[in-house]
Amino acid sequence: MSQKKRLNIIIKGIVQGVGFRPFIYKLSIKLDLKGIVINSGSGVIVEVEGNKYNLQSFLLKIHEEKPVISKIDTIKVITLKPVGYPTFEIKNSINDKKNVTVPPDLATCQDCLEEISDPNNRRYLYPFTNCTNCGSRYSIILGLPYDRSQTSINKFTMCKFCKEEYKDSLGKRFHSQVNFCPYCGPELKLLNNKGQILSYSLEALRQCINELKAGKIIAIKGLGGFQFITNARNINSVNKLRKYKNRPAKPFALMYSSLEAIRTDCQISLLEKELLISPQAPIVLLKRKTNNSLNCNIAPNNPYLGVMLSSTSLHYLLLKELNFPLIVTSGNINSEPICIEEGEAIQSLGPIADSFLVHDLPIIRPIDDSVVRIIQGRKSFIRCARGYAPISLMMNKQLYSNYKKFINIPNVLAVGSHTKNTVAILKNNQIFVSQHIGELSTLKTFESFKNTINSLKALYQFKPQIIVCDKHPDYVSSHFAKAQKLPLGKVQHHYAHVLSCMLDNQLKPPVLGIAWDGTGYGNDSTIWGGEFILVLNNYYERIAHFHPFKLPGGDKAIKDSKRSALGMLYEISNFKDNLELSFLKEFSKQELSLLQQMLSLNINTFLTTSVGRLFDGVAAILGICYENTFEGQSSMMLEHATISSETEDSYTYTIRGTKYPYIVDWKPIIKEIIQDLLSKVPYGEISVKFHNTLAEIIVDIAKISQIKNILLTGGCFQNKYLTERVIFRLEQENLVPFFHKHIPSNDGGIALGQIIAEIIHK
Repeated sequence: MSQKKRLNIIIKGIVQGVGFRPFIYKLSIKLDLKGIVINSGSGVIVEVEGNKYNLQSFLLKIHEEKPVISKIDTIKVITLKPVGYPTFEIKNSINDKKNVTVPPDLATCQDCLEEISDPNNRRYLYPFTNCTNCGSRYSIILGLPYDRSQTSINKFTMCKFCKEEYKDSLGKRFHSQVNFCPYCGPELKLLNNKGQILSYSLEALRQCINELKAGKIIAIKGLGGFQFITNARNINSVNKLRKYKNRPAKPFALMYSSLEAIRTDCQISLLEKELLISPQAPIVLLKRKTNNSLNCNIAPNNPYLGVMLSSTSLHYLLLKELNFPLIVTSGNINSEPICIEEGEAIQSLGPIADSFLVHDLPIIRPIDDSVVRIIQGRKSFIRCARGYAPISLMMNKQLYSNYKKFINIPNVLAVGSHTKNTVAILKNNQIFVSQHIGELSTLKTFESFKNTINSLKALYQFKPQIIVCDKHPDYVSSHFAKAQKLPLGKVQHHYAHVLSCMLDNQLKPPVLGIAWDGTGYGNDSTIWGGEFILVLNNYYERIAHFHPFKLPGGDKAIKDSKRSALGMLYEISNFKDNLELSFLKEFSKQELSLLQQMLSLNINTFLTTSVGRLFDGVAAILGICYENTFEGQSSMMLEHATISSETEDSYTYTIRGTKYPYIVDWKPIIKEIIQDLLSKVPYGEISVKFHNTLAEIIVDIAKISQIKNILLTGGCFQNKYLTERVIFRLEQENLVPFFHKHIPSNDGGIALGQIIAEIIHK
């Protein structure tokens, strides 16, 4: 009997644009197997035949030796009779209009960096060098399957040298769809801030380096859009950038030439090192050294620095000639999307930039740098974008098959939240979450939001049958959803947070979600943000929340932390017993009187249970931060204060009630904080005690719920000390804590939660 067999294999996941077909080709040749490999709208299709033992080895090695940047979601294998393939070939792609995961953009690999550093290599000093393992992908894709004709690179025709590389089965550019070189690829130009050409190619690169050495601000066309770059050690450049971007305190990110250079200013753990040198090359929050060489204005009053290595060959070549790190920040005006087109950039960014370093490779969609930090020994996202987006998550049939809608699952579009917006689609049991879009507060960002939706529709041939939005009636995303004339689902904000964390950890009900953030529209039309949400199979319940307090001045209170503090004091004593607090002196007598009237008469005030606003109020009472010039500033500074103390103490609080929802009374906490403050207890000790108290509250409510799996979600759990303290205490009590793995805990995860809500609770 013949030992030969044929396998039909369909591989889904991130398997296009990452060198997967060349990998399959080389593996088949090595194992003496015949057949074909094809890119399709379904993923990668392999037909392979040969000795059954070699076929077994082939399947095993697909998992063990796959390209580092690939990700396999599913493999379906069917055994068939052999047909007698004479060789193994890479066939032309087919488009069967099914699901395939779009590959993310990746930082230049080490092999390519060595090429551009080698004077004998044809790509020496070429700033667009890439291969099957690195470079632009998501930012340049027009459609699927992933072929050169479906990218913006298609405008460049490969020269004879590149064509030879494309056909070389032993080379790293074998079947690379993004292959080009100095003879046939994109070209650099340096422009002045009026758009006039100053120089080309290597001369443009040299001139840009000289301008950076002179302290100039350059707008550079990066992988996913324009960025401002400047000398991080030139205080005048830093101050100018802050002034023109209207960014008085928000930290700037830094790009260094090497790990050794980073170590001069920052501490780097093993996990942080792995993130920095990974193909995704995100911005990583690192603890700054006390004797670092940087000006404090890069990250004012902040013990952490956002740091990355070069993400493109262009950045690498610039840094190689500089003896200082670069500030790298989004090329946009505050709250607007980053510019991707040259004309738009010159018009918008010209007043800030001295020069523009541009090129002629079109960017199809803007994408920011990703931002991560290490929490509890693993990566935690603050912003999910370049290198990771779009995120692909499978709906686990074992977890969700008992829900009616999962049997005949519809196409769902979720439009996310208002701040840190992302959108998501569900098609064929697979969820795709977009890159970070931003706050939908400007017309340009709203246009970017709509473009992202249209882009996902085009890439995945997706036609939504249901659209889901936040319950907030005034969100731009909610208005957009209502206008689409589709069946509409509305999902409460914090419930969406909890469900996103549940799917992110592949859990099913029952779970208890701790959803803490700055703001979210509640089912009672007040502003929630300190929620304990029990999720069962067929419903959810708000089983506890923080005692509500009034915020005077509406949305102004979100930026003005002193107003949160006023609202908290009003609940305690109507200010009478606390007039000696220094933050009250920041108000004029007239202003303080007006705000007191607003609180007492309920004029332009709203109720909130937000833990984020509690953080704001405590920061203001301590005098640590009076104003949020960027989102979460007060909370961040209160977290940073924990570094100076190791106390295990906490404050007094009460949990009121005999049935759901229990009320967490924070008033004793604030009274004791004020006592400590007036007794000259150090800020750091007060901050640690406050954080410890929040952890104890979670433990107590978790015990009341009698639920084992506890989910930590919402923007407050970007706080490293709080998250790690809560996890420590829950584990001490034999409870099982979970926090986000693949998506941010902030509003960047809301769209994912909205999709899950539509499936499991309808």
